[in-house]
Amino acid sequence: MIKPSVISVIGHQGSGKTTFLTQLISILIERGYRVGTVKHAPDKQELDSPDKDSSRHRVAGAEQRLVVGAVGYALFWEGAEEEPIDKMIERLFPGYDIVLVEGFKRGPFPKIEIYRRLGDLNVEPLAGEIDVVAVVTEQRVVLPDGVRLLSPRRPEELADLIEEEFL
Repeated sequence: MIKPSVISVIGHQGSGKTTFLTQLISILIERGYRVGTVKHAPDKQELDSPDKDSSRHRVAGAEQRLVVGAVGYALFWEGAEEEPIDKMIERLFPGYDIVLVEGFKRGPFPKIEIYRRLGDLNVEPLAGEIDVVAVVTEQRVVLPDGVRLLSPRRPEELADLIEEEFL
């Protein structure tokens, strides 16, 4: 089975990662690619809320819980050993062309940064501190050599880059 290409979309909180990612997903699907996503939620203590039956199943000892709904499914599981994210993606997304990961800025995948200055916060791009392939921003920023600068108003340019470099 062919492994999917995996790319992380990173950026400071509130930078517009999710908004941009939804545009990119639509473009890649229109171009005929099978797209999966992973959302990194490191600050969430409980993904399966305590008031839900599936959480009660976990407390009772079930290692894995599949929630089947009218519009989708969710699989929760506990593991004694933490599985590396690249192995987890390989196992859970067979047959996909690409998996876009929102977050995992320290993860093993190529990274695209979404950057925008946020109010009074004087945060700089992560590029330079973290290796990135491209930065999507409207701001004037200094980037390391070889890092492409793309406009958030033209998500098709990032789709082109992804096709050329990773698909």
